[in-house]
Amino acid sequence: MEIILLATILAFVITFTAIPVIINVSEIKKLYDLPNARKIHATPVPSLGGLGIFAGFIISCLMTISFSSAPGFQYYFAAALVIFFLGLKDDILILTPMKKIIGQIIAAFIIIYKGGIVIKSMHGFLGVTELPEIIGLTLTYLTVIVIINSFNLIDGVDGLAAGLGIFTTLTFGVYFYIAAHAEFAALAFAMCGSLLAFLIFNRSPARIFMGDTGSLLIGLINAILVVQFINIADSPGAIMPLQASPAIAISILIIPLFDTLRVFSIRIFNRRSPFSPDRNHIHHILLDRGMSHKAVSFALIVVNIFFVAIAYCLSFLSINILIPVLVALAFGGFALVYLRKPRLMVVAGRDTEDILQLTKPSRILPLTPAKKAAERN
Repeated sequence: MEIILLATILAFVITFTAIPVIINVSEIKKLYDLPNARKIHATPVPSLGGLGIFAGFIISCLMTISFSSAPGFQYYFAAALVIFFLGLKDDILILTPMKKIIGQIIAAFIIIYKGGIVIKSMHGFLGVTELPEIIGLTLTYLTVIVIINSFNLIDGVDGLAAGLGIFTTLTFGVYFYIAAHAEFAALAFAMCGSLLAFLIFNRSPARIFMGDTGSLLIGLINAILVVQFINIADSPGAIMPLQASPAIAISILIIPLFDTLRVFSIRIFNRRSPFSPDRNHIHHILLDRGMSHKAVSFALIVVNIFFVAIAYCLSFLSINILIPVLVALAFGGFALVYLRKPRLMVVAGRDTEDILQLTKPSRILPLTPAKKAAERN
């Protein structure tokens, strides 16, 4: 327990101390995330918050986790370093989607082949238990890449990615603590502590964004935690066994996973790159309904908690029943939100006097001096 508390406190303090410095340096060096037609914010905002998250997380882990008792962790941190530099370069210089995927595959290779993060069984889903090695490796690569990108793509509203990251890592951390896997609990709580500190500065109106440096790191750590959770929770002799552990794992990550797979499917169906930008994410739809950033983040986190509660209460069911139930609930909930989405007309002008009276629901975006400056840059 002392190790977990120390990991959480260290991560929180380091990140909380680092973020104001990063904000000041970003303002001096003009390292901003500039507004554009696809983004929600109207003024430039520093986007290197992931530096503070990474610093708090990695220093806390190195101070509290012993490599002698957890030899695989050195490879987790090596993969985190790859993701850190990948995200940092993308935040500053912008990388192509292909280069980002290559970097993510390298990180996945490290945690799979050296860190032992491998999906070896389907745990009875579709009647399949043990997987052939090649299929297990392929499924693990796919799982890691999807989870990494899911947190990257859900980071579109103030406090949303950080809030979901806090919930997922806290949930995994509590389980690993109860299951007597202190090292994984410390890993989860270190990330949770860093995100708690970051959220103080990222809640709406955000003073700083985490950027790809932060969101990709959250995705990587959650990918490690979820695969380990599935393997431990359904293993013989587990201190806290959980039936249908893959279904519970899906419920813990349901919001970022469902939104990413849905958006990717729509883009591919429309013959577009799955990484091409649009405004079709669930947070965009909720914003178009008139919800604030705080309301969107709070609502999606509450929905995520609801799915975990449902999965846990129904864990006595067969995994072949529970997973379809979760998927059906996710599609049903999204359908209700989408069908009630108002059709908005976005109009831009120098001031409200330039805009004619509108007969349809609309969003007025006046071009303020800050907005104009950002447009010129």
